[in-house]
Order: sequence, then C-alpha cells, then structure tokens
Amino acid sequence: MKVAVVGVTGLVGGIMCKVLEEQHFPVSEFIPVASERSVGKEVVFQGRSYEVVGMEEAIARRPDIALFSAGGGTSLEWAPRFAEVGTTVVDNSSAWRMDPAKKLVVPEINAHVLGPDDRIIANPNCSTIQMVLVLAPLHREFQMKRVVVSTYQSITGTGMKAVKQYQLERKGFDPQPDEMAYPYQILENCLPQCDAFLENAYTKEEMKLVNETRKILGDDQIRITSTAVRVPVLGGHSESVNVEFAKPVTPEQARDVLRHMPGVIVMDDPATHQYPMPMLSKDRDEVFVGRIRQDDSVDHGLNLWIVADNLRKGAATNAVQIARYLLERHLVGAV
Repeated sequence: MKVAVVGVTGLVGGIMCKVLEEQHFPVSEFIPVASERSVGKEVVFQGRSYEVVGMEEAIARRPDIALFSAGGGTSLEWAPRFAEVGTTVVDNSSAWRMDPAKKLVVPEINAHVLGPDDRIIANPNCSTIQMVLVLAPLHREFQMKRVVVSTYQSITGTGMKAVKQYQLERKGFDPQPDEMAYPYQILENCLPQCDAFLENAYTKEEMKLVNETRKILGDDQIRITSTAVRVPVLGGHSESVNVEFAKPVTPEQARDVLRHMPGVIVMDDPATHQYPMPMLSKDRDEVFVGRIRQDDSVDHGLNLWIVADNLRKGAATNAVQIARYLLERHLVGAV
C-alpha cells in the first residue's frame, strides 16, 4: 500500500507514523507530506529517513491512502484533490465531520457504513471518540435520553504551540504574545474554553461533542449538553459523563456491558483507588472507564469517568484503524 501522512511534522502526524509502525501496517511506499515550509525536512519511518514532500508531488504519486492531520482549511482544499486521483482520505480535522455526504467513523461502532465510494472519511473529534466508544454499547442496551459531559482536556489537543507555551511557563518564563496558544497562562490554571466561542455561547469543541455523537450513533433524539475545559495536563483527555437512560440500569449491568466492548477497559475499584487517569492512558490505544455509579437524582441515571490518550485513540489510532478496515475489506486501491 502507498500511504501518505499529510501533516507529518505535527503532533498527530508524528503519532500516526508511530501507530503505523507499531501495528505493522503494510506500507510498501511511505509518502511524508507537509506544508511548503517543511518540504525538504527529513522524517524517520520504520528506521529509514524520508524527505518531506509537498501536496502536488504527493498527489502525483497517487497514494492508496492518505491520513490527513493538517487542519480544516488544508483538508477542504486538498482532500478532494487526493480523492480525484483515487486516494482514500482519512481526515482528522473538523472539515468533513458534519458533511451529510461524508461518513464519521469510530471503527468499533460504525465501520460497517463504509463502502468503496467513500473517498473522504472523517475521523471524529478526540473528545467525541472516547465518549462514544463507552456510550455506544450502553445506548444499544438501555437507550440514552440525555447526556451531560464536562471535559478536562490536555493541552496537546491544541498542538505544538500549546505545549511550548506550557513548557516555557514551567521553566518560569513569560511567553511572548506570539508564543501564546491561549489568552491566559495554562500552568496551574484551567481554562473553560476549548476552541472559539459560537453565537449560542458554547465553544466549537462543546458543539462537536453534541453533533458528532448524534451522527455516529445515528440518533438525533439524544439530548446532549457539554462544557469543555483545558487543563495543564501533557497528554490525555478526561471526561465526567452523566447519562439518563430510558430503561433501568445498574452500575453492575453497565460494567458487564462495557467489559465486552472492544477497545474499552473497565478500571473501576474505588476501594483500592483503581480509576482511570490521564497518566495511565499515555501511549495506550484503549479507552478507560471507571467511577461508574448510580445517579439517584433522576430515574435510570449513571455517572461515568472516561479517559483516553487524545493523540492516539482520540486521533492517530482511530485513523489507522479506519485504514486497516478499508484494507482488510478491499475498499482501497481501486479507482
């Protein structure tokens, strides 16, 4: 397989390469792609150095699959160009997620919707992926009515600039305005803003949790509200999720359902201080869930605590899993 990684010099692009290596994805030709300012730089993949190329050259080489992590504007401009030459694009940006003509996929939940004509496939938002992986089997069994989610999101979700701001602050420096990814310091602070504010006073990140969850689960009737918070954690998103179901459900029933869900690890023994934390999810592809307990303030309510490595299952790993599904079902390679 000819595989291109677009945005290869970014945080997620680098992890995509790492996951491809770890999963022994059958790459016969590796094409590292980035913006013009990065063309000519070298990256290492499977022990070999490769020179980064630009978009036009990558398209000319007609990759079978292109894993995109280069921002929404870049995806809107270039993903169709790759698709025109027969490449299947798995895009990690928000550009195509809510396009009704594009599939939004978490493989363990809805990979079956993919077909040979899907040339641009959307990878969901990181915070959405980890939440729906836990909620999907519970929804099938007990029918969700309402979800209230509060997120505690790592600075790595913002990108390299945020990490550099955090590192400067840890060293005691005051970053210059052009070095700031956030309007305030992030060290020893929590910012109740992930992405830009919208007219409804919610942020884009908060509305992604609402809209993407409904699309992936195929149910527009689920009521969802969210608050997304940026925290000074270097890797790993956490979520406090309150769910009201139509059918009766106990914590024990929920744990049993979740133990059978691929990609989910139940870590739930408060008596021995066993619960998910970002530090335990680092470099892991699974989604961890714990603190599963009854919400006695409503009928049929549960509280959950969900944690995952946002750069892996929340981005790179999910994209590679989509690519593997396409490969195994012979859905890539033929125009």
